[in-house]
Amino acid sequence: MNIKWDAEKYTSDYSFIPQYGNDVIELIDTGDVSSVLDLGCGNGSLTKALHDKGFSVKGIDASGELLDIARKNHPDIEFIQADATDFVLPEPVDAVFSNAVFHWIDKEKQSSMLECVYRALKINGQFVFEFGGYGNNRLIHLQLEKVFSEYGYQYKMPFYFPTIGEYSVLLEQAGFEVKYAILFDRPTKLVGENGLKDWIHMFVKTPFSDVDDSVREAMIDKAVEKLQDDLYKDGTWYSDYVRIRMKAVKRC
Repeated sequence: MNIKWDAEKYTSDYSFIPQYGNDVIELIDTGDVSSVLDLGCGNGSLTKALHDKGFSVKGIDASGELLDIARKNHPDIEFIQADATDFVLPEPVDAVFSNAVFHWIDKEKQSSMLECVYRALKINGQFVFEFGGYGNNRLIHLQLEKVFSEYGYQYKMPFYFPTIGEYSVLLEQAGFEVKYAILFDRPTKLVGENGLKDWIHMFVKTPFSDVDDSVREAMIDKAVEKLQDDLYKDGTWYSDYVRIRMKAVKRC
């Protein structure tokens, strides 16, 4: 899925996304790892964290807007603009890391992405990642679906949120051995009094592609109003995140 990012707002208001990724980095067994690819590196904050741990690291992302910030903030790191479902590295790496990326990739393209990752890794290379799992933002998407229906539109889910079992099968079909997998709830604070409305504007773009701006705003306002009892607590908006975190190894 290709969208145009408001890179500055993403960096300022959604810093919690890469911050959570620091825990994922800890899944990398550092013993035999020197080179790492950060797949879907965004603004490069986690690429820098990997670099600071002593890894030789490169970042790949499809967004030119986010890569502009990454290159500006981290000029000593190599960043490459490429699609996660169609990339080739000049030489394989010891580990591929990814945070909050794979739910943006259509289900039909997951196998292509995993094939690229497999090629990018050395034998026994580690594949460590986290993204939105089954049930992620369920309340938000269900309410948007209801509002779309009320306005005479069909809500098309713009994300892929698999179960552990479903994604393990894809990994095994690609040649990986699954070593670790967990699905867990992570209610997450959003920034500002309009936190949920801003979140929808930032991340739920494609379902509104055929909706006039004024109608879109009315639809979002209605969805936010309906979600207030569930997601607005003590003056703070939350998103009902569910994450899938996994580690796999290339065996042959």
